[in-house]
Amino acid sequence: MTTSDLHTLTGAYALHALDEDERGRFERHAADCEACAQEVRELTATAARLGLAEAAVTAPELKTRVMRHITTVRQEAPRTALSEPSGPSTPAAPPAPALRRPRRTLGLSRWALAACVAAAAAFGGTAVWQHGQAQEARSQARDAERRTADLTAVLAAPDAKSRTARLAGGAGGTVVVSAGRDQAVFISSGMPRPPSGKVYQLWFDDAGTMRSAGLMDPHRTSEAVVLNGNLAKASGMGITVEPAGGSARPTSAPLALLDFPA
Repeated sequence: MTTSDLHTLTGAYALHALDEDERGRFERHAADCEACAQEVRELTATAARLGLAEAAVTAPELKTRVMRHITTVRQEAPRTALSEPSGPSTPAAPPAPALRRPRRTLGLSRWALAACVAAAAAFGGTAVWQHGQAQEARSQARDAERRTADLTAVLAAPDAKSRTARLAGGAGGTVVVSAGRDQAVFISSGMPRPPSGKVYQLWFDDAGTMRSAGLMDPHRTSEAVVLNGNLAKASGMGITVEPAGGSARPTSAPLALLDFPA
């Protein structure tokens, strides 16, 4: 593969469409080619905006409707040997009489139901624990839906403006601002993981005074985050490395400072 061929792989690299060998060769090329590195950052940010702009939030009542509808639909009976089609050389068999379900099956169902009730009572503590876990999962799902909705609203806003910059270590960062929504989104690409016990913290730059705007996921190297808080008088944003849980004020020099697009 020639250098000219590598120049054409920026889009495939941004969309994670290269195999391991091609990815390695392109990354070595991009380390010395600022034009390709810049194009990858821009394409990655654009792909994130397009994907999130098309995200659809599941209606909260969907599960309720499905569960209610299930009770009104009769389950299809299993196929038996009597219902299998006969071969071409076998004469058609007369219709089989309807099979009556033995009454003892009903009794077995009652015993099975009683056993289930007894098991539920015996393992009540486990059921309570599982219920708590389910409640937590539902809460996390609602939070994820809310974050996705906020991301979509900002990235798809008619007045959304973006600015892309190269961060330390060759990572890419894009900030998207919507004055109409009074919100901003930060999209990172290829950021190294923070040291153990540390986290990346985002800040609003209010004329030189830094205001916390939330934390990034320390386990992800690429992420789209809605900055926590309104734009107010902020003219830009910054990123610092802070102790796990974040800090009230920056405790380290900023890794990057990005001005908001005018």
